[in-house]
Amino acid sequence: MSEKQTGHSLESGMSTVSPTNGSNEKANDNFLNHKVLDELEKPAQIQKVVQEAILLAGGAAAILLQVAEPGVGKGVDEHSNFAYRPMDRLRTTMTYVYCMAFGSRSEKVAVIEMVHRAHAVVKGPNYSADDPQLQLWVAATLYAVGIELYQQMFGKMTEQEAEGIYREYSVLAVSLRVKPEMWPASRRAFWEYWDHQVETMEITENARRVAHDLLWNKELPLHIRLLLPVVRLTTAELLPKRIREAYGLKSTKLRRGAYRVTLGLTKATYPCLPKTIRTYPMRYYLKDMRRRLRNVA
Repeated sequence: MSEKQTGHSLESGMSTVSPTNGSNEKANDNFLNHKVLDELEKPAQIQKVVQEAILLAGGAAAILLQVAEPGVGKGVDEHSNFAYRPMDRLRTTMTYVYCMAFGSRSEKVAVIEMVHRAHAVVKGPNYSADDPQLQLWVAATLYAVGIELYQQMFGKMTEQEAEGIYREYSVLAVSLRVKPEMWPASRRAFWEYWDHQVETMEITENARRVAHDLLWNKELPLHIRLLLPVVRLTTAELLPKRIREAYGLKSTKLRRGAYRVTLGLTKATYPCLPKTIRTYPMRYYLKDMRRRLRNVA
């Protein structure tokens, strides 16, 4: 796979709580401060990656990787209506990513506040959604899956370009209450952290329930349920082997062949699509975000 070919491989609803009146005070606390907002001001390199609709193809894989962390799995399974609205987490995540990459400064403040307030109530005896280690892992999955799919479609980046994009992805972690020094200093350090996480995580029943609700959900509209076999195929091939097998997903010779054919056809056609089509989800989610912010203002 492209990102780690020379060393490693991926294989080895916004809260409706309205923002507080003290937004300016919030912007000065330890996590939502001017430095973070300055770094988010013009993330030109990350914009090039996250604007692409193809990243949505890795949404299920990113979610399953996130909930593979037991604390995240408990939070999602025990504090959300995932079984009935499984697409909400994807919507919330992508809205957050798009806002951090393309939103105005005031929009970023409002969305970060909403996420922090939503996380504040997600806690239990052995976990808290505000735990920086959990949020570091969530941000790591967004980078790993996103950069993998992007390079599958557009080819391998230069070292300079790849490092620049990697550094900009760190702001997603920092805005989720992760201290800047917790984000691995380089891509090499990142993949070492990644491999350690993958090799030591144990898939819990919470995570398995989320996976079932995501990949075999009968509550979804018919047109989405018809796509689930393709989603399961893509997700299985994007997940590291150990995580895939722990979820009970299969990767047979036939399935790998089908995935290669699907990937080949997509790679041949997707980059040729007009940019207005490739960026439609980004524009849709940003429009939806702005409508929601107006409604809670």
